[in-house]
Amino acid sequence: MRTRDLRFGLYADDEGLAWVEQTVRRAVAPRSARILRWNVARTTVDGGLTTAYLYDYLVEQWAIENPGRSSGARRPVELSVRLACSLRTWRAIRKAVIGGLCPEGMAPHNCRVPWSAF
Repeated sequence: MRTRDLRFGLYADDEGLAWVEQTVRRAVAPRSARILRWNVARTTVDGGLTTAYLYDYLVEQWAIENPGRSSGARRPVELSVRLACSLRTWRAIRKAVIGGLCPEGMAPHNCRVPWSAF
């Protein structure tokens, strides 16, 4: 098994981060993979770029999808999860996480936590 990373930009508060963590752990649990590292970058990421700069479009997405609604304690963050697994398993986990983050399907809707995947 090799190490592989999942990276997500999120616009979340602590409750949203906890929900995303549950979503990731549910995707990993039934598969032959192990979480080796869990990191939430709240201000800067590798290379010195700020999360506010990298994920400003998620802030805009929230404002557009939730007009007049306060963003509360949400802020742009980057979640990085290092896994020990095969490429096939990584792909299945990534697909399951993305499906869990926005489970409503293809119809227009608002995601609970605005996100982007890399």
